[in-house]
Amino acid sequence: MSVEENNLNEMLLLRRQKLEDLKQMGKDPFKEETYDVSNKSDEIADNYEQFEGKEVSLAGRIMSKRGHGKASFADIQDSKGRIQLFVKVDNVGEEDYEHFKTYDIGDIVGVVGEVFKTKMGEVSIKVSEIKLLSKSLQILPEKFHGLKDQDLRYRQRHVDLIMNPEVKESFILRSKIIKAIREFLDDRDFLEVETPILSTLAGGATARPFVTHHNTLDLDMYLRIANELYLKRLIVGGFDKVYEMGRMFRNEGMSIKHNPEYTAIELYQAYADYNDMMDITEKLVAYVAEKVLGTTKINYQGKDIDLTPPWRRLSMEDAVREYAGVDFSQIETDEEAKAVAKEKGIEVTDGMTRGHIINELFEEFGEAHLDQPTFILHHPVEVSPLAKRNADDPRITNRFEAFVNCWEIANAFSELNDPIDQKGRFEKQIEERESGNDEAHMMDKDFIRALEVGLPPTGGLGIGIDRLIMILTNQPSIRDVILFPTMKPIGENKLEESETEE
Repeated sequence: MSVEENNLNEMLLLRRQKLEDLKQMGKDPFKEETYDVSNKSDEIADNYEQFEGKEVSLAGRIMSKRGHGKASFADIQDSKGRIQLFVKVDNVGEEDYEHFKTYDIGDIVGVVGEVFKTKMGEVSIKVSEIKLLSKSLQILPEKFHGLKDQDLRYRQRHVDLIMNPEVKESFILRSKIIKAIREFLDDRDFLEVETPILSTLAGGATARPFVTHHNTLDLDMYLRIANELYLKRLIVGGFDKVYEMGRMFRNEGMSIKHNPEYTAIELYQAYADYNDMMDITEKLVAYVAEKVLGTTKINYQGKDIDLTPPWRRLSMEDAVREYAGVDFSQIETDEEAKAVAKEKGIEVTDGMTRGHIINELFEEFGEAHLDQPTFILHHPVEVSPLAKRNADDPRITNRFEAFVNCWEIANAFSELNDPIDQKGRFEKQIEERESGNDEAHMMDKDFIRALEVGLPPTGGLGIGIDRLIMILTNQPSIRDVILFPTMKPIGENKLEESETEE
């Protein structure tokens, strides 16, 4: 064991001994249940003239201490910021002052005192009463090196929030963004609903699901990859406008913009189409940006982005022509498309068609150019199993994806409401699954029966909330906007090493 590790263990043991001593004196801090807090730190600091000379009560975590014989200074941090305490033996009494001198960085205290300014002009509290409300048995990272390791910050978000207050601001913005999204839809008479997270089929998207087992029913079930098929059943049932915002789960790769558990919203509107969904998408994003940030012109990681409607509209085939240099108006057969794909370095697998290759070429050559908000329209039917065919060209669908910062943030289409066509699409997806594509859609006979009852013309839209929040809060990774992102477990010893390494 290193000298540093030995010192750390001794300090941790000392904290536990202090707790035991407090218990022996009948001052167990963990027995405290409430504390009367009259004000927060920022309220006092920002309105000093109103509070000068007045008595206030606060509670917070000790973040620093400076002792000077019979008088000491300390900084406490509450949910709104930090404020300085002036603790003097003449004001709190000798016994409480001696106890205060034993308090550690990280301990949570409640204080009563008078608001004043020091000679240095710092707003402070002249403490008349101080009480230990919770004993910290761990040592905050700043004691050694600060919480700098990004991986550790994600694993110990509670410590990250204490040591890096700016992190909290991102999550406060997240909450405001979600609230603004709901406001936008509620004001347009959309009804918020809830649908199952567990289902016997993973439907509504092409993605690999998480599988679990229901013991009582003795059957495998799936965490939802999308809530689309249930929401469309509600449109069949007579609701005109519905939405649901919540967690989705996809058993896929992880990256700066992918987390297996993420937040998305899906909404559906009867008697509307994909053009209406484009209108909603750009107006919703602009509304949220204006509401939360006060502007639709933002900067993301050094890149200026203008979210002001209207957004650019470009068909997928036009995007492939522009960015890949391939004109699919001159390519009619699968064989011709495969030849072009090979020339462009695209891997061609069994079962790929002209439509699959258009999509592959767009993803390979087109997405990287879509910095500014752009709608990519008319995806091939092969990659759009739930979208309505285009009346003029049945090889494509009335679908769009919205891109900002070269990322897909939304997916929408005129919903396929022809049950016969839908069944045929599902059968094609089953063929793909049998060929090894475990992300292909499953057959959902109950959904087919729902369509047979009659789904009115409907527009549907899905938005990736976490990616949108990343862009609006200028965060480089999806893990920076999810409080507790998915992380690979590490051993307890390894975690302890990470906590103390230089």
